[in-house]
Amino acid sequence: MAINVQQFIKLANYYNQTAMTMSAICVQKGGIAMENYVGRFYAADVLEYIVEYGRRLIAAEKNLSPEIVGLVNRFAAQFERVRDLTTPTQKPIHEMTLAEFEKIMNI
Repeated sequence: MAINVQQFIKLANYYNQTAMTMSAICVQKGGIAMENYVGRFYAADVLEYIVEYGRRLIAAEKNLSPEIVGLVNRFAAQFERVRDLTTPTQKPIHEMTLAEFEKIMNI
């Protein structure tokens, strides 16, 4: 997948939809705190991927809009708060080859 702004925006929208859905689920389940919801680990993994994608986008694009850079920085700040929730691996998912990912996922 080529690193570009449109893909980053799609990923950002996906994460925002996921966060909104998680919030709705927590309310529906009786108002449990987001910190106690099991999906928080998945959201942390998605956020890790988006932050790394954004960092690579910033490195690749010369004339990137300040709004996109600001969005990457906001996601990075969010990620720092949930870094300890990410799935532990010897190698981060965004650095894996497809073969490595398939091996880990038993595909």
